Amino acid sequence: MFDTRELGRRPGALKRLSRSVAAPKDLGIEVIGVPEGATVELDLRLESVMEGVLVTGTARAPLTGECVRCLEPLERELEADFQEMYSYPDADDRSRDADTGDDAEEEDRLFLEADLFDLEPVLRDAVVLALPLQPVCREDCPGLCAECGARLADDPDHHHDAADIRWAALQGLAETMRDGEKDNAPRERGDDPQEK
Repeated sequence: MFDTRELGRRPGALKRLSRSVAAPKDLGIEVIGVPEGATVELDLRLESVMEGVLVTGTARAPLTGECVRCLEPLERELEADFQEMYSYPDADDRSRDADTGDDAEEEDRLFLEADLFDLEPVLRDAVVLALPLQPVCREDCPGLCAECGARLADDPDHHHDAADIRWAALQGLAETMRDGEKDNAPRERGDDPQEK
């Protein structure tokens, strides 16, 4: 929770602050995220406006996850920007007088509670939206061998002589045809048993 009492309700009042907070649980997606308890550095700008407090900020946090191609662990740094309006509780009464008619927007509004605001939902949205959906250890990561699971970056010349099972029937046909060509090969003079 962050306190806005020092701002007061004077429109135009401004306060900057930097904080380090512990990352909440499940701040990420399946393959990459901010570890629970990791330090998240926040640079915030709180600005008092007529309806409430406009919070603009940047979050910097360490990321851990795994490459989606080769499954190797990876670590990165994330920087996510965000901006959110926290309305005064009585701003709801004022906005009813100027009825906008947009109920969906009303449901998404965040409010100050006793001059405090909770940044976690905003931080969660900003960080998750800034995450790479398909993180890779490097842009040209070749991934894993489809047959044996070997990491191709460790052995670039890795290959298998075994044929793809989808082509096995055609490979058998090709071998039969090669054997047939040997049987039909022209014979040397003297090889024909009827010549004698």
